[in-house]
This record gives sequence, C-alpha cells and structure tokens, in this order.
Amino acid sequence: MPSVTHSLGSPGQVTLGQRWQEEVPVDGSVELPPDRRALDGLGRNHSLHTALADLVDNSIDAEASHVLIRFVRKDGRLRGLYVVDNGKGMSAARINVAMTLGGRREYSEKDLGSFGIGLKAASFSNAKLVTVLSCAAGHAPVGRRLEADPNKRGFHCDVVAEAFAKSELSRRWGIPWSGTGTIVRWDEVFGFPVTDDPTRVEEFITRSMTEIINHLGLTLHRVIEEGRIEIFLDVEDVDHELVGPRSRVDAINPFGYARTGKAGYPKNLVARHGDLQVIFKCHIWPPRSRILEFNLAKGAEKHQGLFFYRRGRLLQAGGSWDGVSVAVRERQLARVEVDIDGLPPGLLAMNPEKSRVQVGPDFAPLAASAVADDGATFADYLTDAEERFRESRKRRRARKSMIPPGKGFAPQLKRAIRDEIPMQDHQAPITMRWTRFDRAHRDDFFRVDRADRVLWLNERFRPPAKSGRRGSNDASLLKSLLYLLMEQAFTGEYLGVRDRDNIELWQEILSMAAKVDVGE
Repeated sequence: MPSVTHSLGSPGQVTLGQRWQEEVPVDGSVELPPDRRALDGLGRNHSLHTALADLVDNSIDAEASHVLIRFVRKDGRLRGLYVVDNGKGMSAARINVAMTLGGRREYSEKDLGSFGIGLKAASFSNAKLVTVLSCAAGHAPVGRRLEADPNKRGFHCDVVAEAFAKSELSRRWGIPWSGTGTIVRWDEVFGFPVTDDPTRVEEFITRSMTEIINHLGLTLHRVIEEGRIEIFLDVEDVDHELVGPRSRVDAINPFGYARTGKAGYPKNLVARHGDLQVIFKCHIWPPRSRILEFNLAKGAEKHQGLFFYRRGRLLQAGGSWDGVSVAVRERQLARVEVDIDGLPPGLLAMNPEKSRVQVGPDFAPLAASAVADDGATFADYLTDAEERFRESRKRRRARKSMIPPGKGFAPQLKRAIRDEIPMQDHQAPITMRWTRFDRAHRDDFFRVDRADRVLWLNERFRPPAKSGRRGSNDASLLKSLLYLLMEQAFTGEYLGVRDRDNIELWQEILSMAAKVDVGE
C-alpha cells in the first residue's frame, strides 16, 4: 500500500509545495463566442402560449396599443405565425441588439423584459426560423432573420431586404397603424400538425387559440384591465386570401370575485425585510364558484397559493405555497397576491421564461412573520380559508340527495349539479329528450316516463339555439329548472295524489307559458 509523507509532524497534513496566491495573474484575453448550438437549448421550458406571452411583453414595452397574433394556413396546412404590434418600432442599431443573444438594451422601471434573451428563447422554442421586421419614426424599415441550424458556424444574422420589410409592415393587419411597429414572424414551427386534414388542423387551431387567449388573459389581466393593450388572434388562409373571424383576449382576473368568500377579506399581511416592506394580500374566494376566474386552467384546487406579480404582469398563478404552507384540498379558496417589484433576487427571482418565481431561504420565515392591522397572521388566514371551505361542504351534505342527471344535459351542467347536490349514484339517471307529441297531447309541454326514467319534452316548444344548430344537450337553463322541479316525480314506486296534482299544475302553467312565447 503506498505511503503518504506528512510534514510538520501532524497526522493528515500534506506538503503542498507552492504557496497559495490570492491574485491570479493573466496574460491578455481571447474572444470565445458561444457555440451556435447554444440556440438549441434556448426556451426549453416554453410552451406555445408562454412563448407568445414573452413576445407580447416586448410589444407592451414598445408602448404598443394593439397586438395581433396570426396563424397562417396554406395548402390546408399551418405554415407560419405572426406577432404584429403598433409600438414605437426599432432602428437598425436597436434591431441588431434585439437579435443578439444576451443583447441587453436599457430597461426602464416599467419594462417587462429583463434578461435580453426573451425574443430568441421564445422564438427558437417553437420555430426554426425567426424573422423580425420593424420601423421606427424617422428610420427606414429594417429586418433581420435568425435560423436555428446546428450546421451553421457563428452567430451570423441575415439582413432582410428593405423592400420585403416594407411590404410586410404595410400589409392590412387590421390594427391601428401610424407607420411604426414591429413584426415577429415564425417559419417552420415545430408544434404545428404535419397534415392538411382539415379536422385535425381545425382542432389544433381551436385548442391552441383557447390556450393562448386564456394564458394571455390571465398573465396580462392587470395590463388589459388598465386599457394599456388590446390583443387579438386570427387565421389567414393564403390560398383564398381570406382572414377568419377575430378573437379578442379579455382579462381573466384570478381575484375577480363579485363578493368576498369571508367577511374581513381581502386582508393585507405586512412583513419587513431590511428596509423593505413585503405585502401579502390574502383573499378567500366564495366557495363552489363556477366562473373561469376561479377555476382557471387546472381547477381551483391546483391554483391555490401564491400569485407573484412583477410590474403588473403575473409570473406565477398559484399552484404552490413555496414553503409557507402545503397545498391541500381544504385551502383551495385561498389565494395570495405578492408584488415582487423592488425585492432583492436573493429573496425572490423570476425565471427567464417569466413563468415561475424562485424563492430564497428567507422567504418562508418572512411570510410567517407577516401581520395584519388586526393582528392576524398567515396561520390565521389559512385557518379562516379552511373553515370557510368546510362550512360550504357541510351545507352541501345536509341537502337532500337526488337522482343524477343523464343524457340531454350538457357536461358542465351535470358537473355543476353534482357539485351542489349529493347524488343517488345507485339510481338510473334521468334523461331529457325532445320529440314530437301526437295530436292528443299536442298542447302538453312534457310527458313523464317513469319506467325508463325519461322526461319527454314537446319539440313544438323547443327554444331556438343561439348558434342556429340544435343539439341533444341544448336548452340548459330550461332543463336545469325542469330537473329541479320534477326530479321527485321519478322517486318512489308510485306517484302519490300530491305528486300527480303537482304534475298537472306544472303541465298547465308551462304549456301556457310556452304558447305565449311562440305567439299562440
């Protein structure tokens, strides 16, 4: 076994030879540009909707009042995507900085940008080619193009012909235009379906536009509510030179309830971090809310927790208590607003995709120390939210159970009924169907078939559909009222005298009301 020579007579000490130097001497420097393959790793945490949110952030920083996101379809396939704004645009020098990896312009206190990689990361997470075209006041139109090609060497950027840049900027985009603005164009988009099958393409467009609208409406809800930006989406069919109907992004405020879920809330809990004040604005939602603002993308239970904002832009839509507490079903009514502006990165820092906030080790103790004017702490707030949730569940359990709704009810209506009323799931469900009644029962509004658990509705009195196309799950308002009114007619082995009398009463009144509505 080899031996080790020790010095100074102390076991475990090894002679190192040269003494340690505090300063490292250098002999000049060499430029080592990053490998072009670095582009492959940009934006790997981006999805389509988070990437587009990053581009819209740039438009907001450019003081745009309107932004258009356009899908381009050619030969039945999706071929490209545009983000167009009417902001102040860029000169040649500014666009060179924008296309430089890590190029950092001067950011103001209100700007949403921060890292200098947003445009590139957002674009190369979704497309092989990104082209930026822009025009600033007093400058000629300019354009630059970057390609994510691992075979290319160096970070060479293509200069787009001025005539093409001018022609693209001059297209009829359908937003207010005063001559300045910017276009970001994606070609060879990775996530687009590789098919011209119209059904699959339409499904992709519908799903993607819904996700984009919901994400932008949520993350930028403060900016939209302030009237600083209007965002639209549409689809251009190049073959037919047509642009489809335009969809608008409306604000989705995760704290947009009409009335608080518990008296005394929202409540501000305040903590001190050095000379800085950190405010935790604590909300308790009203229980069992059905609106989008409460359920958001993943359901209320998945969106409890901390909502972090930076400069009015939502970075994290709940989903975690970040060490302050743990997510449990009973806390789904609890949401907390935290603005991180001015707070040190060691306490809170956003990720480059602006989709998450990383908290430091001092954050949870800081939150635990926060106190409201009335002396309430974070623990008191969580207890209040849990108690409010449990109270709502107790009232539900005290309600009389009912036979579940079956065919003829829209899925979201069935879910709402099940959320509010205990179900007798061992019972066959109640179905509602439209049919033509024979002449003898022409004036009847409904007919009860207890044996098959069907409530037949007279087609003669069927209300028109808003879309012009009727479906088996139509007339949700009418069906929900009839279900609540007549569910008891399907219970028990036979109809009692009182039940039969009630059915006759409802038949007479509903039939007369229906005749009035159809003008008879």
